[in-house]
Amino acid sequence: MSYLKRLAGLPGKSLRKFLRGLSLPELQLLSDEFIFSAHPHQRIPAGDWTSWLIIGGRGSGKTRAGAEAVLHKAQSREARRIALVGETIRDAAEVMVEGISGVIACAPADFRPVFKKSENKILFPNGAVATLFSAKDPDSLRGPQFDFAWCDELAKWSKPREAWDMLQFSLRLGKRPRQIITTTPRPLTLLREIMNDQNTVYGNATTYANKDYLAPAFFSAIVKKYEGARLGAQELDGKLFDDHPGALWNRALLDQHRLQQQPDDLARVIVAVDPPVSAGEGADECGIIVAGVSGASAIDGSRRAYVLADYSVSGKSPLEWAKRVVQAYREYSADRIIAEVNQGGEMVRTIITGVDASVAYKPVFARRGKVTRAEPVAALYERGSVFHIGRFEALEDQMCAFTLDGLFGSSSRSPDRADALVWAITELLLSAPQAEPKIWRL
Repeated sequence: MSYLKRLAGLPGKSLRKFLRGLSLPELQLLSDEFIFSAHPHQRIPAGDWTSWLIIGGRGSGKTRAGAEAVLHKAQSREARRIALVGETIRDAAEVMVEGISGVIACAPADFRPVFKKSENKILFPNGAVATLFSAKDPDSLRGPQFDFAWCDELAKWSKPREAWDMLQFSLRLGKRPRQIITTTPRPLTLLREIMNDQNTVYGNATTYANKDYLAPAFFSAIVKKYEGARLGAQELDGKLFDDHPGALWNRALLDQHRLQQQPDDLARVIVAVDPPVSAGEGADECGIIVAGVSGASAIDGSRRAYVLADYSVSGKSPLEWAKRVVQAYREYSADRIIAEVNQGGEMVRTIITGVDASVAYKPVFARRGKVTRAEPVAALYERGSVFHIGRFEALEDQMCAFTLDGLFGSSSRSPDRADALVWAITELLLSAPQAEPKIWRL
């Protein structure tokens, strides 16, 4: 491997002279070596870095770069304990390990690893071990320790901050623990932080860079459709945008209305809940937002609402998220819990009041779509009527990706935190006092 690396690093003139002296079979052998066929953005960078971030378009060869980096680190014995982190264990297995550009497919015949699927481990011939992790379960990264990690599609992780932070604590083996991050971009605060970190080497990869390895029909039918559009710039060119032009909120607006301390004259505090319809890995989040209002109770435009806390959780059972709701209610001495009950109905009340029968509970029904309900709340932000006490990264990432078509760049994710926020602000600033629905207090 070191010989091939030195060979690939020869000046162009010297390399051409060497290649001209090889036979066709010898040239074929060299062409099969990734170190010669790799694009510039796929080559492990030199220098003293901690994170190698590749932000690229669809089909740009990001996965191949990650798999080859893992193989290089394992085969050269630079890494003995490796973490492979995907959005889910299934993603990690099907893409990072068993995919057409995954570790097994890219491994040379004399260094083919064994995948122990039941153990979520890859065993290399020289004793190096790679372990699969789900970003949906950040706590699984507590305890293990590694000297190298590969994070794939970080921008689609449902718990990016939590999983990333736990991984950083586990990179504590060897002289220089390192990690590679391969992802198509989305406007996440975390992604921008990683890019701007002084210990990060950043590379950009476009779909076009890998054109020779992609189906011609993909370019004629799909790429052509999105060229020149913002979605195309993100998904094909790998450009990282901080905001979407069609989003109901933007980061500059939120930063203008950010305070460090909540006011002393809060007249009401509520906990708003957007319950998920399922539980377990892959389920939607349970949006849980705490907000308060100050000023007079009349709707006179002088009142201000304050977002106090985000208790949202994902992958939890109904009992677990209900306990989280009651926890927020107690810790903020809230006046009421309001919960959307379109799909959960009476069950939502039963679960929450089963945890604490003394809570004040009010069901709310969505008679309009999420966007229609969100637009008046976004207008209140523009008028300066809503403030955030501190920073709520996951919530604000959702808000700044909340467009008329749903969450930008995603067909499956639901803006549950943002939806809970909308219910909270609607209740505090847009609901008429005389129109109070029945309140359950058991």
